[in-house]
Formats: sequence, C-alpha cells, structure tokens
Amino acid sequence: MKLLVTGSGGFVGAPLVQALRADGHEVRRLVRDPARCRAGEAHLWDPERGEIDPSAFTGVEGVIHLAGENIASGRWTEARLSRIRLSRVRGTRLLAEGIARLPSPPRVFVSASATGFYGDRGEAWVDEASPAGTGLLAGICVEWEEATRAASEAGVRCVLPRLGVVLSPAGGALGRMLPMFRLGLGGPLGTGRQYLSWVALADLVGILRHCLVTPQLHGPVNAVSPSPVPQRDFARALGARLHRPAWIPAPAPLLRLVLGRMADELLLSGARVRPTRLLESGYAFLAPGLEAGLAGV
Repeated sequence: MKLLVTGSGGFVGAPLVQALRADGHEVRRLVRDPARCRAGEAHLWDPERGEIDPSAFTGVEGVIHLAGENIASGRWTEARLSRIRLSRVRGTRLLAEGIARLPSPPRVFVSASATGFYGDRGEAWVDEASPAGTGLLAGICVEWEEATRAASEAGVRCVLPRLGVVLSPAGGALGRMLPMFRLGLGGPLGTGRQYLSWVALADLVGILRHCLVTPQLHGPVNAVSPSPVPQRDFARALGARLHRPAWIPAPAPLLRLVLGRMADELLLSGARVRPTRLLESGYAFLAPGLEAGLAGV
C-alpha cells in the first residue's frame, strides 16, 4: 500500500515506518519541519494553521496518524493543556476533513487515541464497549476520537487504537523510570493499587500494522497487552528484572506537589483495560505478559 504517516520520527513512529517499509509498503511522511522534507518522501503540514500539502494524499491508500504533543514532558499549565488538546483534535480533524474531500479517499485511517479515554476505573475491567470516563484526559480522548468523524462519514474505515503505556528501554515511560530503578530508588506510586495497562513497543508496532490490514477492525481498538497489572506489581517486577530493591514509595501528596494535576491523571489513576477486539481479530501478542514486556531491560 501507499501510506501517509504522521509522527514518523517519534518513539513509536520511527520503528513503525521501518517495519512498514520492511513489509513492502511505500511510506510517505507528513512533517512540520521543511528541513525534513525530501522529494517524494515527506510533505509539509501545519496543524495549528490548518495547512496541509494537498499532494501528500496523491495515490494514498492508508493514513496512520500518531502526531501529538507529549503529555508527560512538562508540568500541566493551562497553556500546555491547551496545546495537548489542540495538537490532537485539530491535527486529526485536519486530516479527516482532507481525506473526506478526496475524490478517491484512502481505504483506511488509523488514528491514535489513548486508554486515558476510560479515566480512573479502579479494579473493574473495561474494554472497547465501555463508556468514557471522567477527567481531563478522558475528555481530550473523546474529542480526539470524534475528530475523525468526517473521514468515517466519507466511508473510510477508521480505526482508533487506544494506546496504553508503551514499554521499551529506548524511551517513553520506561526509559524515564530506569535511572531511578537502577539506583535502587524505584517503588510504587501512591498506593500502587492503580492498574497499569501497558504494551511492549514491538507489539504496538505489530498492532498498528494489524489495524491497517485487518478489514473487520474499525472504531476503537485497545492497543494494550492482555495482562494489565497494579502499579506496585509493575514496580516490583522491574526491580526484580534489574536486581534492585523497588520498595521506596512516592507518596501521592509529594507527587501532587511536584507535578500538580498531572500526578492524579497520569500516575495515581489507572484502568484495567482488556484488548477484546484485538484478541477477537486474531492478533498474536509477542509480549502477552509483563516478564516478556520487560525483556531487554
């Protein structure tokens, strides 16, 4: 297939593009920096201004949209929350409306969302049939997914992979945790009872490829392993993997003092998410359990 990918230089996007090309697909990248453009391979867009190179869609059969402001790279000020929301909603809507206007739109639009859709759900299992939760991230995710509507109404198969915490020692949440855990300073966050719904990076790349080529998949698809764990169990498993103690807790009041409301939304809450649609569609996980998910650490 001829594919158009946003977020192609990111933690998930870079290995995804490599895998897609290995699969034999022709990949074009949608980028915001003119310096990254190469003739025929990359095209410019500016989601904030609502601008996109119309030639980017020429002959495209599938679009994979991963771009968005990093939610964990800084304290959540009002301005930052606005950037997080707009980078997702505005960019997704721009793509969806561009797709809808095409005389021959692509067959599939894979547009990332997140398990933040479910909010804080305690120990209850949730899957794609569960309603949205409450909170800042849940509200952003609802708008983010709704922004694909124009493409869906144009008859394009829209798949919304709801990403959990992506595990790879190369970066992301695990990459940020490793220095403290290697020093023996890791441990549970708050009570540690909140569930962590995670996915190995290799599986996430596989899941996105699976969403692209599996016709029965449409709408929300939970992109997580089938084995979510309480955060304290995750800390214990990571410490054991590193042969380090992992018992030093990070009290909730301290996390709130340092991180503000980001602490409650990202670290002290969680959802026990089941990947029902992936399992029903026959996806075979490379890392179904946490031991395999921490391989390579």
